[in-house]
Amino acid sequence: MSDWEDEYGEDEGAISEPSVVHKATSKATSNTNIRNEYFGGKRGGKVEREGPQWRNWRERDREVKSPVERPASNRALTLNLDNSLIGRVIGRGGATIRELEQSSGARIKINRGEHEGEVLIFGNSDVQQKANHLIKELIGTGRASEPRLHYGSKSSGSKSDSCWSESAPQASAVSPSTSIDWKAIRENRGKYEALKWKDLPPLKKNFYIESDSVAKRSTDEVRAWRKENNNIFVDDLKEEVKREIPNPVYTFEEAFACYPEIMENIIRVGFQKPTPIQSQAWPVILSGLDLIGIAQTGTGKTLSYLLPGFIHMDLQSVPRDKRGGPGMLVLTPTRELALQIETECNKYSYKGFKCICVYGGGDRRAQIKIVTSGVDIVIATPGRLNDLQMNELINLRSITYLVLDEADRMLDMGFEPQIMKIILDIRPDRQTVMTSATWPTGVRRLAKSYLKDPMMVYVGTLDLAAVDTVQQTVLVVQEEEKKAYIFDFIQNMEPEDKVLIFVGKKIVADDLSSDLCLRGIAVQSLHGDREQCDREEALQDFKDGRVRILVATDLASRGLDVHDISHVFNFDFPRNIEEYVHRVGRTGRAGRSGVSVTLVTREDWKLAGELIHILERAGQEVPEELVLMAERYDKHQKEKEMFPAQSRGGRAQRGARDRFRGGSHRRF
Repeated sequence: MSDWEDEYGEDEGAISEPSVVHKATSKATSNTNIRNEYFGGKRGGKVEREGPQWRNWRERDREVKSPVERPASNRALTLNLDNSLIGRVIGRGGATIRELEQSSGARIKINRGEHEGEVLIFGNSDVQQKANHLIKELIGTGRASEPRLHYGSKSSGSKSDSCWSESAPQASAVSPSTSIDWKAIRENRGKYEALKWKDLPPLKKNFYIESDSVAKRSTDEVRAWRKENNNIFVDDLKEEVKREIPNPVYTFEEAFACYPEIMENIIRVGFQKPTPIQSQAWPVILSGLDLIGIAQTGTGKTLSYLLPGFIHMDLQSVPRDKRGGPGMLVLTPTRELALQIETECNKYSYKGFKCICVYGGGDRRAQIKIVTSGVDIVIATPGRLNDLQMNELINLRSITYLVLDEADRMLDMGFEPQIMKIILDIRPDRQTVMTSATWPTGVRRLAKSYLKDPMMVYVGTLDLAAVDTVQQTVLVVQEEEKKAYIFDFIQNMEPEDKVLIFVGKKIVADDLSSDLCLRGIAVQSLHGDREQCDREEALQDFKDGRVRILVATDLASRGLDVHDISHVFNFDFPRNIEEYVHRVGRTGRAGRSGVSVTLVTREDWKLAGELIHILERAGQEVPEELVLMAERYDKHQKEKEMFPAQSRGGRAQRGARDRFRGGSHRRF
């Protein structure tokens, strides 16, 4: 049916906004004239819709169309897809669907339902088939839920009006909808789970052989050692009968004396003794228990789960070449952290285990080629791994050792839905390790959902606190003064200093790094809008010392392992106090000391109280202006509670707010 029929009813009145708007250009006018002449001719610029072609068209439509419903077009190629696949066709901000339209020349329309949606493809036969091919290539083929195709609509008992040949795919009968008995599904959940995983081979978890020296340690000795080593606390989260907590190991030999190849790696790297988190985590993980490890950044959490993971994979009953997929999966929030973990993993080569890093922004084809050729360890960001999983390019059923690294950051970045989908395809009796630098409510919920009777090891305190090896300086300034402060700071840097400058927005990172370059200062920038190769180059230049200044967004606040960063400069205050702690943790690593400088403006006053708490816990100096800022914010909050009507806005409220804050000349 033509666009003209969509725009006008039988009484020649407009029924809806036309689906295609023709711009008033000479080309569009010419095309319209041609169409008008075909459908009944043209009289003085007015379209005649009473010709024989129009009457035949309407009569044929009456045979096909329902008197109530008006299908968009009986020539549209329709793909029925799950909503998860619909989202992939649309893409972020509609970018993917626009790219598909440009590549194929088709017009694509999306109709979304509660669980399933339609992709309508308009155009000629060749264009539709090209768009269909591109969409199937995008979402992957060969899946059990492959899209169902049909062309337009077809009434029973009437001859098809489709212009397609008999060999073209035709409409399939729509099965009547049946209600789903959710209650029965929930009641039989255990039964369905057992059927899903019934063919899995047995899993071994306990590989810990406690040395005599560790077993002989008294309770008082262990308690004293934990207190001396950053106040380590261990808790059994099993709700029923509590288990005996393993004693910590003081040396590498006490943990890995029975695994000589692990010891060879440790000797080769040159470590002297385990960090506190490693000393207590290794006996727990090697015993086969799930673990939650809470410790500050730079305390050795990565090695605490990697070495036991090597042993776990090596000693399974099923040989590596018969597992059909990887044995260890490490989920991590950012590309930089994923690449860093891959580097650590390759540093401790063990039994020839093959490792791959899977992340968005990397070469997808190359990653798929390596994954399908066979790997033992997958280190991945949730988005890209979920992509490979949905296209059945990776087998997660073989995973027996799962790590959720920097869990709090993954939740902050909104990865929980992807994590949920990934974990549903991993065997439920796996061993799971979760690490985090903080212990917020979201991480507790994640731990309760995906870990089974875990033990918790946390170093220091569960309260948020910055590392005490960093001298923290806070300056209360005005927004327009910030660049002067950073230029003055850089001018006074020592030759051996290395500074990481944090900003709040990508555009600020580009702007600040450009200003520094114009002043003849060697600098690199790191943020999410840069190409992956540029990000890797910037990070490598900073690590190798080719540049001593790196301007970055919070992308670099987690997992950036550069030991010789002497200063952290917070040009913009972060959006929450947790990010402040992680930023500060980029310096003062591996036993070194560091300095952080933070600029605070009046817009940051809502976080002043929390910042004061962090500074006081670390024994740092608290500026008087910061205290006044926190007090004024508290008073402002109390005023809002007392006079809620004023919070709706208006001139009176603005005047009261200005008077309350002391006028616009105040610095905070």
